[in-house]
Amino acid sequence: REAPRPAQPDPARPDPARPDPARPDPARPDKALTGRRVLVVGGSHPRAAATRTRVTELGGAAAVNLSSSVTDVVVLPGGEEDRRMPRIRSLGLPLHDEAWLYGPSSAQAAGPGTAPAPPGPLTLPRGGVTDLPVTQHTSTWTVTATWAHQTACEVDIVAFALDGDEQVSRDEDFVFYGATETPGGAVSLSADGPTEQSITVDTEGLGPSVRKVVVAAAIDGTETFGAVGAIEITAAPGSSEAPLAQATLDAATTERTMLLAELYRRGPSWRLRAMGQGYDHGLADLASAYGVTIDD
Repeated sequence: REAPRPAQPDPARPDPARPDPARPDPARPDKALTGRRVLVVGGSHPRAAATRTRVTELGGAAAVNLSSSVTDVVVLPGGEEDRRMPRIRSLGLPLHDEAWLYGPSSAQAAGPGTAPAPPGPLTLPRGGVTDLPVTQHTSTWTVTATWAHQTACEVDIVAFALDGDEQVSRDEDFVFYGATETPGGAVSLSADGPTEQSITVDTEGLGPSVRKVVVAAAIDGTETFGAVGAIEITAAPGSSEAPLAQATLDAATTERTMLLAELYRRGPSWRLRAMGQGYDHGLADLASAYGVTIDD
């Protein structure tokens, strides 16, 4: 593929950083779906997105693929025709309609006599923030993005190392499929499969002018996130440790790029924010908005 080229001469700049919302309570009190991982099948894009948001509100994790960690399945209209349903039934996974998430039974979502799954990573809602413990052993963090296996279009994960003005200091601070790491390798991209890519950030390797690293997704071509569905992100120390936090993010049907997460400095520490902010413009416009020089 050719390097990104701007579709507009003066793209709108992404929204400036928002004030931190209240951070998750470190005690992580149990909610109805704490420790459960719920796959949503069927439904229109907006309806499925709303259902995944409800799962998160109840403390659960919204899955984008049928994996061994899925504990429940919510079947929306049309979900019975999902090609994964025979496998779901063969696994004996509990099937629910969306009323399960809204009725009185949601307070006992696991059901009587059902042992909840062991607590997993902290589930962040859109805009949610958590501290990243950075020590001499955990200065490197990996943000992994995953989307549905049946996605037909190509999704690219990219990253921008930004200064206090939300701009790159040099074009090489833009990490994408054509340039997979910054000079020195403090920010790097790896493809872990056709529907999974990761950005690894060595916080100690970043220059002092870098205040944050933004991780984004972009769709190649003319497709939109309406054809992709949700993207799940996890943040883990190192490259192979268990995730500390996760989020499932949906963009609107017309959007072609989406900000997934940002790792940013707060005093001597670093924090992770789950974003989920989508834009109708493409990758070239997004890169230009962050100060990357795009060749005509």
